[in-house]
Amino acid sequence: MDPIKVIVVVVVALVVLIFLLGIRIVRPTHRGLIERLGKYKKFAAPGFHWIIPGIDRMIQVNITEQMVDAQPQEIITNDNLNARVDAQVYFKVRDDEEHVKSSQYHVNNYQFQIVNLARTTLRNIIGTLTLKSANSERDKINTALLTTLSKETQNWGMAIVRTELKEIDPPKDVQETMNKVVKAENEKVAALDFANAAERQADGVKRAEIKKAEGIKQAKILAAEGEAEAIRLVNEAANKYFIGNAQLLRKLETLEKSLMNNAKIVVPSGSELVNVIGEMAGVLPLTK
Repeated sequence: MDPIKVIVVVVVALVVLIFLLGIRIVRPTHRGLIERLGKYKKFAAPGFHWIIPGIDRMIQVNITEQMVDAQPQEIITNDNLNARVDAQVYFKVRDDEEHVKSSQYHVNNYQFQIVNLARTTLRNIIGTLTLKSANSERDKINTALLTTLSKETQNWGMAIVRTELKEIDPPKDVQETMNKVVKAENEKVAALDFANAAERQADGVKRAEIKKAEGIKQAKILAAEGEAEAIRLVNEAANKYFIGNAQLLRKLETLEKSLMNNAKIVVPSGSELVNVIGEMAGVLPLTK
């Protein structure tokens, strides 16, 4: 075979190999930094890129939201109790050139740094709180942790999206005591609610009885007034109409009813029967 052809084939194969070795593809979830002989050369956006193998180097940086666990740690609270605390930090590298460069050239292993910074910040925050307040003020702790991390990492080319406390667990014996206290407080609240309900019920019954008594009183007053009015009307009618023969007729009717019922008439000694009957009927007695 012709030596020249062999050399041409070798050269072509070498060029193709170098070309293939220099191909770099950047995905939409990443951004690239191209260095040449250890010096920053240019920024690589998503797409196709080619570098010189052995001379150029591409660093690809993930710009999607990521999460790191601060890892559980024992923290002494302000009331000298141990609490097991764990948190998660959500962050992402900003996608512009300056911030991507900062994430690589201003900090060494930003994920490791964020974890340690979060652990230190949690110790500082929770160390100023009591165990009870730490459990009840989780939002406050999250806000303080987020503020501190955002401030400390502002030169790292990233944004701290949010922080979440996973757990604040006291020792087992302290937890049992706290559970007993909470149970006692709940029982106290329930007893007060029951007492208030019973008091309101008693007040309701009392008001109902008062209204009932007032109703009975008013009914009796109205009945008495009605009876008085009836008596007055009867009296007026008697004075107006029961005179003369009408009065005498009424008395005779009364005497007749009495005698019909086998009524007994006692005649005093020395009296005339006719006069006694006359007096019962309202007739003037006969004189001797």
